[in-house]
Order: sequence, then C-alpha cells, then structure tokens
Amino acid sequence: MKGVARHASVALGTVSKYLNTPERVSPAMQARIRAAIDELGYTRNEAARQLKSGRSRTLTLVALELNNPFFGEVAEAMERRATEDDLFLSIVSANGDAEREAEYIRLLVQQRVYGVILASGHTQTSELDLLHSTDTPTVLMDAYPDVDRFSSCSVDDFTGAKHAVSHLVQQGCQRITFVGGEMKTHQIAQRLRGAQSAIAESSGVKMEIIATNDRSVTAGISAGDDISRRRKAERPDGIFAANDSLAIGIIESFVRTGTVLVPDDIAVIGYDDVDFAAASAVPLSSVRRPRVEFGRGAVDLVTEQARAATRTAVRHTIIQPELVVRHSSTRTG
Repeated sequence: MKGVARHASVALGTVSKYLNTPERVSPAMQARIRAAIDELGYTRNEAARQLKSGRSRTLTLVALELNNPFFGEVAEAMERRATEDDLFLSIVSANGDAEREAEYIRLLVQQRVYGVILASGHTQTSELDLLHSTDTPTVLMDAYPDVDRFSSCSVDDFTGAKHAVSHLVQQGCQRITFVGGEMKTHQIAQRLRGAQSAIAESSGVKMEIIATNDRSVTAGISAGDDISRRRKAERPDGIFAANDSLAIGIIESFVRTGTVLVPDDIAVIGYDDVDFAAASAVPLSSVRRPRVEFGRGAVDLVTEQARAATRTAVRHTIIQPELVVRHSSTRTG
C-alpha cells in the first residue's frame, strides 16, 4: 500500500480509503490509485485485512439444492445486491445432509464470514445455537421455526399452494395428485398443507400424494411414467407439483409417451415459475415466488444486522406469491 501511495503521489490513508470505502475518494483520485495498482501489480492481502477488521466480506448462502433453477435465480439477485455493498457471495449446499451442513456452518463461523443466509431447511439446533452465540449475522430464508432469535425472509408457500390447487378445482379437476420431494423439508410441507386446505374446502375432490427422492426433472419424468402406466380411470385429472422441475419432468414424460394429453386429460401446475417454465413443451402454469424481492430482501436483512453496533431486534419479511396461469392447466371444455 505504501508503494501504491508513493507511485500515485497520494497519502497512505487515501489508498486505504480507496480500498475500503471507495465512495469517500474522488473519481480523479480513484483513477490515479487504480493506475498505480495496475502498474505495480499490487494484490491486496485479504487475510490481513480480515484479521484487522475481524470479519470478511463474504456472504454465504446455504441453499436447499443446486439443481433447482429457482435458487440460481435467487442467488443472482443476491449477488447483485451484495455487489452494491462491496460484498462477495458464496454458495454451498449439503443436499439434505444435515451433518455435512453442520460442517459447513462451523467452517463459516471459524472464517468469520460477513453473514449467513440459511435456505436449506435442514440446519440443526446446535448450529443455530452456534451462529447465535458467535453473533454471526444470520437470516433464515423460507423455512425455519426458530424465528425468535433470527430475522427471516420467506414466501407464503401455504397460500401459494392453496391458490394452485384451488385453480385446478376450478378447472374441473376432482382427482388431484400432489407430487413432491422430502416432506420433512419445511417448504414442501407448507405446500402440502396448503394443497390439503384447498381440498378440504372442495366438495367431492380427493388428493393422493406421490413422494419423490428429490425435486429434479428426472424425478418428475419417473413420476409421470408411473402415472402413464396406470389405467385411465386410475389416473389423476390434475397434478400439483412441488416445484417446476418436477412439473416439467411430468409433462415431458406425458409428451414422450403420448398416452396423456395436457391439460385435456391431466392438468398440471408447478411452483416457483422459473424462467423456462413458460418455454416448456406445454407452457407451464406455476406459482411465482418473486426472486429479486426474495434475494435482495434476505441480503438487506443480513447487512442490517452486520452494520448494527448491537444486536438488532429480529424482523420477518413475508412475500406473497402469485399464481401464473398458462396452457398446462387451462381447460376449454
């Protein structure tokens, strides 16, 4: 840093401001320092900076799964918001392995990360205790009961699922199948509860549940194949899938085998409204979770805690989903 200061003919403190709070340095001065850094090949010692400040600039998202496009879209919104605060986003996922996730969280605490956004739904109480006791800025995303100690940003999945199944009922469906992954995952459990609530309010409508090993397109194809092999009278006339990947896989199975027409034989609706839902073989109806609002809101809650001199009161942000109706669930007859 001293070499950069001499080369740019500025004070050492000005270089420090440029590296830590560049908004406090004039554009002309920034250009001089940037040129000196480039000419000298200066590389900042981030480990030393972190040791001095006591915390890194890394914000970590602990995701439920990485094969769901929804999390990629949310992470993109987080990354853009983090960049505005000169933070860096990292993403980890234990894919439902609670012990592996516990290892990740212990490592993040040891590294004194800037903050943690938990979106897996599998974090154990001992790790939540660790995050709380070490004052690690932590936000629960979507799926945790421990709301007394941590701020949270969530989507009302119960209401979203209820809207989805109510829509199928309005389209004339009376035999509805819920296709979902691990029911112990809070988000999926909430969607199942919402679906069941809609069924309870609909006379003469029944619902079966098909559990899947995961929530991928492959799992959806497998579920669709199983339904296609049934006798026509034993098939559902409406399917609510726990996410869009499952729904798209189900439709792909039906299109490939040619035994089921969507939506004439079976209406299908998914959840999340990922970017390619509208471009699937049959444009997919879905429940939209606002990705940008969701991602940016979680980052804002973390930075709010990190910048506070003392622990701030917890805040809970609940985002309402939106039903997006397309061809896959719209019956004309």
